[in-house]
Amino acid sequence: MELKGLHHISIFTENARKNFDFYTKVLGMRLVKKTVNQDDPYTYHLYYADETGSPGTTVTFFEVPNMAPNRPGRNQISAMGLRVPNDAALDYWDKRLDAFQIFHSKGEMQFDRKVIRFKDVDGLTIYLVSDENNHGVSGGHPWEGSSVPKEVAIQGLGPVRFSVYEKEKTDHVLTKVMGFKRVGAYEDKEKLLTVYQTGEGGTGAEIHLEARPDLEQRNLGAGGVHHVAFRVEDDAEMMEWNERIADANYPNSGFIDRYYFHSLYFREPNGLLFELATDGPGFRTDFEVEHGTYVELPPKFEGRRAEIEAHLTPLDTDI
Repeated sequence: MELKGLHHISIFTENARKNFDFYTKVLGMRLVKKTVNQDDPYTYHLYYADETGSPGTTVTFFEVPNMAPNRPGRNQISAMGLRVPNDAALDYWDKRLDAFQIFHSKGEMQFDRKVIRFKDVDGLTIYLVSDENNHGVSGGHPWEGSSVPKEVAIQGLGPVRFSVYEKEKTDHVLTKVMGFKRVGAYEDKEKLLTVYQTGEGGTGAEIHLEARPDLEQRNLGAGGVHHVAFRVEDDAEMMEWNERIADANYPNSGFIDRYYFHSLYFREPNGLLFELATDGPGFRTDFEVEHGTYVELPPKFEGRRAEIEAHLTPLDTDI
């Protein structure tokens, strides 16, 4: 029983319109699902990914209008990586971000890989990471309809950074409970980060962990990461993970049906929220209906469509 890598990451945004424009028109990702937060169906839940929303390629956003900005601090998921095919792709992105007047770093290295660092519209730190020498989990299949050429497009989630008060506690969860392996370390701005991998390893199955007792406690807001999810093969394996997490005495959600996948949530001792999510069933809809103003609803909410849509600000997602 081994986690296969990163499944998705979920983040707060203050404005769905600005968020959509950034992730589709600047980053060239596909909106594979425009739906609602299943725990608060009066708000949007947007999913961006590759052509079909493959596991390991998805970035999701909960819209909370007028939400205060995230205040960076300790005990938070502090940065998200997005994978691009090679070093040459980063040259393309350097020019593209310049064209959109987005401030970004140049010539950075992270664990012997070339990266570009910038922030999204809500202030979330993002690293575009070159897969030039990646030999682990394969990337997704970029969207044919993107304004970004396929040969340089984003192809999935890359390393996710954790900034915690007590590094040893999170290390214990990753290695002793979740089966991650320590594979190295590097320095970034005089801070030492330990690198962990699971499954086939590589950029699509990687966590970077740093101790940040110098930071104040976080105040989660727009641009803050709500949780990160890890890939589980199927329901049978999820039941085994349910037992393992319970036996380790971590309070957890138990099995939850999220319609597009099945999940288990738990918090590790520093307060980070982890989700385990199955690879299937996946996004089983005709993507053509995702264009325009149509909102996809799980069956349990379909009978409330008129009520729910009355609370949503219309969001035309035609590009």
